[in-house]
Amino acid sequence: MNSSTCTNRKSLSGACPCRQTGIHFAGTCARRLVASAALAAVLAATLAGCKTTQTEPAGTSAMAAVPRSEADARANTASWEQRYRANPTDATAAVNYAHGLRSTGQRAQAAAVLEQALLKNPKNTELLGAYGRALADVGNYQQALDVLNRAHTPDRPDWRILSVQGAVLDQMGRHEDAQRYYATALKIVPEEPSVLSNLGLSYALSKDLVRAEMTLRRAVSRTGADLRVRQNLALVVGLQGRFAEAETIARADLPPDAAAANVAYLREMLAQQNQLQIPAARPAATRAGTAKAGSGKS
Repeated sequence: MNSSTCTNRKSLSGACPCRQTGIHFAGTCARRLVASAALAAVLAATLAGCKTTQTEPAGTSAMAAVPRSEADARANTASWEQRYRANPTDATAAVNYAHGLRSTGQRAQAAAVLEQALLKNPKNTELLGAYGRALADVGNYQQALDVLNRAHTPDRPDWRILSVQGAVLDQMGRHEDAQRYYATALKIVPEEPSVLSNLGLSYALSKDLVRAEMTLRRAVSRTGADLRVRQNLALVVGLQGRFAEAETIARADLPPDAAAANVAYLREMLAQQNQLQIPAARPAATRAGTAKAGSGKS
């Protein structure tokens, strides 16, 4: 499900005030306006590869290990940049360097790096997948779809690419089309939590919060579901006005500092533009017991 200011860097667990989306519901109540902004931010984060549900392009063999810290990430990016500068046609170097650029918000440069690499490797599916996602990062949705369509074939579909295509379509407001892509991905990897999470967010953007919650609860229950899926569930529950339950979900199984950060982000998303009144937070001491409730991925 997505990239997002970046927090694009996040789902609930740090989502991003993603600027990539122009989806706004004209509704009968402030909650619809808040829902559109919050959910669009989460999906945009999916596209940008931040902390929401993430589906990296096909061909993960070329992707380097995830850095353990910000300093490691900077060093890793610098290393891949040096390798890329030495040989701009090196597809593996281009993909990893672009990934590092995207992680620091340099999305336009990431797209340029991948575009240049593709001139010498026009059929490299990993490059095509990374470039399609980079194009979506900068808001070129139709071009992103065109490129992603070339990143896999009907006889050899890649579920990760299908999920990214769905996220792009959701950003374009084509939610029914997006849901068909997620459904196709789920035929390849039944009950895959990252795809279910994106599908749940798509239902929410379609204003079907009940179905969204059901789908996200399925995602949370699956083996391999991470914190981001659960955070998406917390957001959807909160958008239905069940704030206490949403906070419990956001806090579950986290140390106090991380739980407090998640709840703060949840409340920020739900209160965007001061259009939705949220009950004041209770003192931390009274919430100690709720941190252990809930499970799943965000």
